[in-house]
Amino acid sequence: MNRRESLKSLLVGGVGTGLLISCRLDDDPDLSKMTNIREKEFDYGRTPEEAEYDEELMSKKFYTDEEMATILLIADIIIPGDGDHPPASKTGLAEFIEFITKDLPEHKIPMRGGLRWLENESNQRFEKGFKMLSEDEQIAIIDDIAYPAEVKPQHVHGAKFFSRLRNLVTTGYFTSKEGIEYLGYQGNRPNVWDGVPPEVLEKHGLAYDEKMLKNSIKPEERNEIEEWKNYEI
Repeated sequence: MNRRESLKSLLVGGVGTGLLISCRLDDDPDLSKMTNIREKEFDYGRTPEEAEYDEELMSKKFYTDEEMATILLIADIIIPGDGDHPPASKTGLAEFIEFITKDLPEHKIPMRGGLRWLENESNQRFEKGFKMLSEDEQIAIIDDIAYPAEVKPQHVHGAKFFSRLRNLVTTGYFTSKEGIEYLGYQGNRPNVWDGVPPEVLEKHGLAYDEKMLKNSIKPEERNEIEEWKNYEI
């Protein structure tokens, strides 16, 4: 596995940590709309105080379009997607990160500071901002901050920023509709119980009533309405 592929594999560890983040909760021209997540009304069981808090939170914008574009660019480096699944930036991640940063203000300074660190590092190395770098140049910087055990002292601040962003990206992605489909999560579904095994019934000298078994709803008939009028107790 080369370093580029192993970078993608890091999201596996990031998911475990990232999903612990509390979630109370395409391209550049659409970024302003993507972070405008106001709702007309709240109808999901919020108290008046909570609804007022949500309304105030959604009325504000934290990230600039430029900052969000950089966040989404890195998100797609972390989770680039494949033929069957979209990249991270196409799963509502902009709205998620915008919302959670405002909802959990402890993210504000580290995220904005990290973005500035990234721009400074890009300019020092290549004399242009991160978005203007070639793909190989971007990966060169990410490689230096994505592997905690290998981070050099001068890249510690960048590594902390990348770790935080990776957690946000993986949390946002794997709690989105597309991310849940990627995981193959089926949710709670009714299963079929065939009753107590015959050997167990026999051991205890018990047996099912044959008339009950004959008239009971069978698994393959679970969606049919049973008529019990001819059943005699």
